[in-house]
Amino acid sequence: MEQAKRLLRDSAALRFSVLFMISVLMFGTYWFQDVLSPLKGLFESQLGLTSSQYGLLVSSTTWANLALMIILGGMALDRWGIRKTGMALALIATIGAFVVALGSKGYFGGSKKAMMVSMVIGRILFGVGLETTCVLVSRTIVKWFKGHELAFAMGLNLLVARLGSYLAISFGLDWSGGSISVAMITAASLVLFGTILFLAYLIFDVRLDRQTAAGGEAAPEEKFKFSDLGKLLTDHSFIYISLLCVAFYSAVFPFLQYAPDLLVNKFGFTFAMPDMSGMTFWQKVSTFFHNGPKVSGLIPLGTMFFTPIFGRLVDKKGRAASIMILGSILLIYAHITLSLLNSVVLGYTGLFALGVAFSLVPAAMWPSVAKIVAENKLGTAYATMFTIQNYGLSLFYWGIGKVLDLANPKVIAEMQAAREALMAQGLAPEAVSTRIDEMRAAGEIASYNYTIPILMLVALGVISIFLALLLRNADKRQKYGLELPSGQSQ
Repeated sequence: MEQAKRLLRDSAALRFSVLFMISVLMFGTYWFQDVLSPLKGLFESQLGLTSSQYGLLVSSTTWANLALMIILGGMALDRWGIRKTGMALALIATIGAFVVALGSKGYFGGSKKAMMVSMVIGRILFGVGLETTCVLVSRTIVKWFKGHELAFAMGLNLLVARLGSYLAISFGLDWSGGSISVAMITAASLVLFGTILFLAYLIFDVRLDRQTAAGGEAAPEEKFKFSDLGKLLTDHSFIYISLLCVAFYSAVFPFLQYAPDLLVNKFGFTFAMPDMSGMTFWQKVSTFFHNGPKVSGLIPLGTMFFTPIFGRLVDKKGRAASIMILGSILLIYAHITLSLLNSVVLGYTGLFALGVAFSLVPAAMWPSVAKIVAENKLGTAYATMFTIQNYGLSLFYWGIGKVLDLANPKVIAEMQAAREALMAQGLAPEAVSTRIDEMRAAGEIASYNYTIPILMLVALGVISIFLALLLRNADKRQKYGLELPSGQSQ
């Protein structure tokens, strides 16, 4: 009799199988989002984009969400549920990804303007699906794991998502053969695969809903009211954690889009990997750790291992607000080593610290939201946080590139002159990129100075510490139990 009352989500094997299916969609979308990072040099040499134009392209993922599209998606999720909302959002993300891929290949026109416009339109569509899909997946994980291994499951989901980031940043350039369009088509295909798996997951979602409805365990489905949003925006803990989300992620995600280029320009690393067939083992290791994309990819790679561990720690020990403070301190150290200091060794320690911070804060932040907000309002809560976050991301995706251009007018002039001269020789785009990389390495083209753009991110780290302290103090008053283990309340 007791066995008959068990729900699908009571089976650990099925819970984690569902987690895998929905996480693959995150894998594909994170790959697509971050594959531009190692391609910045190609966009400059093959399409003639400046750093600010590159930043504009990256930033366009956030634009629709600045118009509150993601909050509308959260409302839809609260009102129409995971299945209807999920199918629509996954398909929008997939369509947007393929528009970018086709645009990069010149399908909508071969001029720089036509390619840029089509890629921006595609990334806007992809962005609508991307951010609200993050809300959708977070809500789905809560549905299946609340009362079980919630923080651990969210950590594993981030592990799979950041595996996509790691592979895209580290190997996206290598596997593209120096072609922007090949990189984009590969990334779009992965988004499509993730969408197919998500549609397969919906079979289990239907069965679970039928079980909970039959057993009288279904959560009350309340219609969205604007007063709900108003209540969220007057809750001090929710305000602080939302602003912390903006400050912290604005110091991480935009940085990842520029990290390979920073390492190439600041420390003399390479973009492309050379032929290593005749090298000894230690020569191969040295070559790997002097390649911008490979070293940058170690940041999301580190989070793959640390985030589930820290998530499990939050489940067992609590201290979520304090962990967010520690993560913010590490963030400051990381960006100081990469802006003011010129030591490669300290730069490596800074990248390591950034990876640890990038694991600590999310592992503590997202389970904390589930403590602050009622389950049937989580869709709107996550959507609100992601929307606010997108304002910061949009500003810093573009802002880093803009400040970089303003601080380095000589580099822009030399790059454009070299590109025009090489194109006039009739060289193919891939050959132009190779030659410009050689000119950079030889000092014929000056290197970008990243000091001022990265110092802006140090300031975000300081703000993050301040907000985390406010959150911890607010929790003491409101007694959400952010410092307590999962399942315990004050």
